[in-house]
Amino acid sequence: MLNVEKKLDNGVLLIALEGELDTLSSPDFEDMLEPLLDEAQSLTLDFEKLEYISSAGLRVLLAAEQALEEKGAEKVRVVNMNSTIRNIFEITGFVDVLAVE
Repeated sequence: MLNVEKKLDNGVLLIALEGELDTLSSPDFEDMLEPLLDEAQSLTLDFEKLEYISSAGLRVLLAAEQALEEKGAEKVRVVNMNSTIRNIFEITGFVDVLAVE
């Protein structure tokens, strides 16, 4: 299960995820995210409460990065990730694709 808190303020989109971004939750998350990206100039993802991310979740993040890049916006920032998710990002090379802090 995935809980999403979102805030869009003057083109700055902040999304906090809680739970698991997996094959089941990724389509709904992507459907929620796409229209917000139309208005956003930057996206920060707070992973403090994210417990797991699958390849389907990573694909949604990559699509968000590409959508913002096409608009000339900033790189997607990811903050507060735990060591398990950081390890997934390092293995998959996502630490080089997104701005991981």
